[in-house]
Amino acid sequence: MIKNWQDRSSLIYSEKALKKLSSCRVAIFGVGGVGGHALEALIRSGIGKIDIIDADVVDETNLNRQLLATRENIGRKKTEVARERVLCINPEAEVVTHDLFYLPETKDRFDFSSYDYILDCIDTVSGKVSLIEEAKAAGVPIISAMGCGGKVDPSHLKIADIEKTSVCHLAKVMRLELRKRGIKKVKVVYSDEPVIAKEVKEKAESGERTVRRIGSGPFVPCAAGLLMASEVVKDLVSE
Repeated sequence: MIKNWQDRSSLIYSEKALKKLSSCRVAIFGVGGVGGHALEALIRSGIGKIDIIDADVVDETNLNRQLLATRENIGRKKTEVARERVLCINPEAEVVTHDLFYLPETKDRFDFSSYDYILDCIDTVSGKVSLIEEAKAAGVPIISAMGCGGKVDPSHLKIADIEKTSVCHLAKVMRLELRKRGIKKVKVVYSDEPVIAKEVKEKAESGERTVRRIGSGPFVPCAAGLLMASEVVKDLVSE
């Protein structure tokens, strides 16, 4: 029997569903801890067209949680590494990379109406709000990642409307900003686990000061990315 790389997927999804996924164009804004794992799952699910947006390079501090981070990739552009990985999995995939940090000032560089789905895996509130605004205006579904830093238990992750979130500070800020703009019905991935933070001493011009810092581990960001990807595939197939 002749096998192909989607043999196991074809036991879950119909031929029509797999064909649909191969024709869909999805944009991932940010391919760090969350976005990198979302990208991997989407490509392995059969998404055929992908836009990857990130201006960062792989750093040694990424090694504890980011899929694209390996010793040999330190210093390389994340978009470049992501493109290579995508094509190693599916050489027929169409990959477009954008080496920039998405902010409201860069929104005009994108044709949001060309996407079938958008994943928001960036960190800045202004960028996240702008992405949601543009997706809504274009009538394109979007899923947004809330705070994953300082959390260690992926079982606390949930998919919900932004108005139904709790505990997550980033989700609270986003709710307020979206309400100001009259934006409703935004799908997010969030965790209701309390944040773990650590007080550390840092040097400042006025002397040494104690600051509260939040770290990030390999469990919650990665699981959040996989959860986002599963929701995207589910939505696309159900359509």
